[in-house]
Amino acid sequence: MSKTAPAAPIETAASPSFGETLRKLDWRRYVIYIGFVVVFAFFAILLRDQGFLSAVNLLNIFRQTATITVIAVGMTYVISCAEIDLSVGSTAGLSSVATAMAISHWGLLPGILAGLAMGVIVGAINGGLVSLLGIPSFLVTLGMMGIAVGAAQWITASAPQPILDDTFNIIFGSGNIGPVPGLVLWSALFVAVGAVVLSRTKFGRQVLATGGNRTAADFTGISTKRIKFQVLLISGIVASIAGMLYAGRLQSGRFQWGTGDELSAIAAVILGGTSLFGGSGTVIGTLFGSLLIGLINNGLILAGLDSSQQQVVRGAIIILAVALARKK
Repeated sequence: MSKTAPAAPIETAASPSFGETLRKLDWRRYVIYIGFVVVFAFFAILLRDQGFLSAVNLLNIFRQTATITVIAVGMTYVISCAEIDLSVGSTAGLSSVATAMAISHWGLLPGILAGLAMGVIVGAINGGLVSLLGIPSFLVTLGMMGIAVGAAQWITASAPQPILDDTFNIIFGSGNIGPVPGLVLWSALFVAVGAVVLSRTKFGRQVLATGGNRTAADFTGISTKRIKFQVLLISGIVASIAGMLYAGRLQSGRFQWGTGDELSAIAAVILGGTSLFGGSGTVIGTLFGSLLIGLINNGLILAGLDSSQQQVVRGAIIILAVALARKK
């Protein structure tokens, strides 16, 4: 009688351990969310007696970062396309004074159209020079930054332009819908639309493809020149709306509105996980990057630091966050 060989044991793939799963997790993708929670918890503990966790203060953080968030949404598209726009802050200031002056002379609707027209003009010039003439966007928008702020200061003789139209002020920043400030709703609208378009539409995929590899995108039939023109046009229009939000909240147009916002917007975008070299972008990450900057500003003010100390701490935190998020 022949003996049958014992059946070979069935080998089963060992399930990865929890430690292995953690090691394989690309935590750099989530560093902005981790950093936001850590900074929030730190200030919540340190400033619990200064009212940091009060509903009024938390709502103020959202309100104070709303305009930067709006600008940063447009900047996300520009940087995802491997370009840069340094003129957004000056465009916001120019739009605010154009809106204020047009409202005082012709009324509400012409004022809004005048503000939007500034964004269209600036964005179209930036986009045309970059896409058609091939001039680097850094140089084009750096020059446009000076032109826009100079034009705004020139036409107003450096004087503030008051806005007495209550309807405009309520719609663009001064009003609330229930307990929610209008500025927060504006930023939520831009984040929602920007996130969907970038991640769910053909245009968004073309923006990312152009930023990731322009040559490959050209071979696949994408008009990369058109995409570059469109993202800079969008950035200009978004910046003009941000300028009107400044004007509505502060009930005046001034050439100073938006000064330095280009740097804050770029920082928010990069902190949020968008690659500075293009090809990847996340609007939700940009939102948290903007909120993180606002959170830091608010916490440092409540902590009693003077402006120079705030700048040092703020800069160090931003550098640390970007270094941690850097891809290998």
